Amino acid sequence: MKQTKLYKEYSDTLRKYADVEHSIAVLSWDKEVNMPPDGNAFRTQQIATLSGIAHEIATSERFGDVLEELHGNDKELDKEALKNVQLSHNDYQRGKKLSHEFVVRRSTVCSNAYHQWLKAREANDFNLFKDTLEEVVKIKREEAELVGYEGHPYDALLDEYEANYTAAMLDTLFTDVKAKLVDFVREIRGQEQVNDAFLLKHFPKQAQWDYSVDILKKIGYNFKAGRQDWSPHPFTTTFSPQDVRVTTRVSENDFNSLLWSSIHEGGHALYEQGLPAEKYGLPSSRYTSLGIHESQSRLWENNVGRSLPFWKAQYSNLQQHFPTQFGNVPVEQFYKGINKVQSSFIRTESDELHYHFHILIRYELEKALLEDNLQVADLEDAWNEKYKAYLDIDVPSANQGILQDVHWAYGSIGYFPTYSLGSFYAAQFYHQATKDIDGLEAQIQAGDSSKLLTWLQQNIHQYGRTYSALELCERTTAEALNFDYFYKYAVEKYSGIYGL
Repeated sequence: MKQTKLYKEYSDTLRKYADVEHSIAVLSWDKEVNMPPDGNAFRTQQIATLSGIAHEIATSERFGDVLEELHGNDKELDKEALKNVQLSHNDYQRGKKLSHEFVVRRSTVCSNAYHQWLKAREANDFNLFKDTLEEVVKIKREEAELVGYEGHPYDALLDEYEANYTAAMLDTLFTDVKAKLVDFVREIRGQEQVNDAFLLKHFPKQAQWDYSVDILKKIGYNFKAGRQDWSPHPFTTTFSPQDVRVTTRVSENDFNSLLWSSIHEGGHALYEQGLPAEKYGLPSSRYTSLGIHESQSRLWENNVGRSLPFWKAQYSNLQQHFPTQFGNVPVEQFYKGINKVQSSFIRTESDELHYHFHILIRYELEKALLEDNLQVADLEDAWNEKYKAYLDIDVPSANQGILQDVHWAYGSIGYFPTYSLGSFYAAQFYHQATKDIDGLEAQIQAGDSSKLLTWLQQNIHQYGRTYSALELCERTTAEALNFDYFYKYAVEKYSGIYGL
């Protein structure tokens, strides 16, 4: 990459910013994995302090001057360097709209909210979280106004996770979900239900852990550049492409909980481990959007991990780990069981069709909160009403309802739609991969998914933010994001499972 002295100053500043940002990530990871409860007050203070320092670096007058000079110079930099500068210039303009005081205040509110969410989950009582969540919603409304928007306040927050997307675009996408998936799921409900009782036996915690580590290695996760730990809510965090960590959770009476959490987070981690380490700190070394990030986790979890070819390769090893539970269960029956379509309370443990109803509910609630058409005091009732309307289930408790996700405690309003976007991107990417890689599913059935990982690294991972999500999709598949790829995949797969 062609560089100038000024570009080197720009790069050094971004690496310094990345160092502080990833230090925050270390503290945040430790908060969820290791920190004792009484450590919250000082940890909140420490994260807020570092957040302020990071904001100062990213919005300093000198950095702004460097960006302005580089941004207007298209003669001395190559294409990749110019793209990095353009993206950083956009980030700078957004960052300057938020004061140092606001960033520290937002960090404090969200750190306190996370701690209060944990208490509420432990007590199974939304009332313990309600007032803190009200503060989160207030500060996110304030952020939307500070950042600015043309259509809907949701656009300002969504842009942080999925640049160039708007609430209007999401409304169109979810109209497709309602128009096509609802009827298809209703048709499935009319069929004889598949048996998954073998997944609900007793599975010792350590045995599940050992198997999850094994399956992560099988899909290519590099444990020399990562690790797995326990946390209340599974997540992936990165400190560099050479230190990417995943967490999972376990139920000893439901094999689904840990297995899919580990594979899902493993997909996220493969993306982070595939980003170019030599470009650390620069936009070209960072993921392009959360929708694309989610496409990687959903592709490995669903398109690969819940496929029959994958389990034809892996099943004998699974039976060796759990001979009592799976020894007499044929692989075809196991495949049907792990793809059971049934309304459920928990988003992360939902089947891949109902999953999008879970996302739709959260999206509609978030929009209503930002519009001030819904108050936090009424949020639990609104949540329960939507679960009855969309999934025809009565939510029995806060933990199985409104307290199940950590996202609002983090202040991540605008994040949830990226989960559905990710599934739709995943189906389109996987379809393209099967066209580009001769005999891909035969390779997976033989226990080798390495060529798929290489394809993803070459077409998705290596570019970082060089291309937007929309550009990356068109570059990789020769067309814009198209919901029909997911719908056709779903119809073909589940028609076979349910005999439609």
